[in-house]
Amino acid sequence: MNYTVDPGLYAIGNARAESPVFVTANYKMTFDLLRRAVAGVDGWILVLDTQGINVWCAAGKGTFGIDELVERVESSGLAGVVSHRRLIVPQLGAPGVSAHEVRRRSGFQVLYGPVRAEDLPAFLKNDLKATGLMRTKDFRFAERLALVPIEVVPAVKWAIIASAALYILSFLVSGFSASKATNATLLAAVSLGASILAGAALTPILLPWLPGRAFSTKGFCLGLLFAFCALLLNGGLHHGMAAALSQIVSIPALAAFLAMNFTGASTFTSLSGVRKEMRFALPLEIAGAGGGLALWIIAVVTGG
Repeated sequence: MNYTVDPGLYAIGNARAESPVFVTANYKMTFDLLRRAVAGVDGWILVLDTQGINVWCAAGKGTFGIDELVERVESSGLAGVVSHRRLIVPQLGAPGVSAHEVRRRSGFQVLYGPVRAEDLPAFLKNDLKATGLMRTKDFRFAERLALVPIEVVPAVKWAIIASAALYILSFLVSGFSASKATNATLLAAVSLGASILAGAALTPILLPWLPGRAFSTKGFCLGLLFAFCALLLNGGLHHGMAAALSQIVSIPALAAFLAMNFTGASTFTSLSGVRKEMRFALPLEIAGAGGGLALWIIAVVTGG
């Protein structure tokens, strides 16, 4: 969490008293993207202390908010640096910034800029007015695809650790049989792999075409499909009813949990919507994962 820049006021180009002021977070990637977008503009960048969190997420949790913005305006001496009283705040920061409250407390007017930093030059040329396209945030295939490695890599790491733990557990409950433990672990590894593929990889890629509004529902549906595919890969019900049921129960639950992680990667969701989804989805996911583990243990003990 050290990928940050120091909060404060930065000059870009030949910044003057009449130059525009862009407000951003102190997450370095956000800061660098903004600098790149306005590379040909003479202006100022006011960096808030969002504890290394991007604008949208920080606005949701309150660190990109009124108190921090007003305090940063005062501590930077911005009123003595610029001759105007306008702050260009990212549109995705609006949930944390009340324009009238900022004006009352600091004397600065908040103008909500476009969703994308790359549209800022056009926004400036258009007399600080955003077009409809500038106000629209989509979630295209390439953007969704870019998120896949971020979720898959840590999920695979945890799956390896879980598989090692399950091997030890299966070795103990199977009567210290290495062959039984290996077969049982392979069954669990297939389930974990199917869950990751369904929930962390394919759900974001296929997001618009999967049923349901909640991300967990989308992951569950895809996970259910992969559960039956895993059964076919493992030889159908030849592993026994308990083993088959463990996959049918656990894979959709784990896939739903992994898919739910993407609620924080898309502006299609809201804080209230995420809370609502977690209230009904998380207990079911925990129950499904726990039930799948219990059925897997039964399958190891009974041999099927």
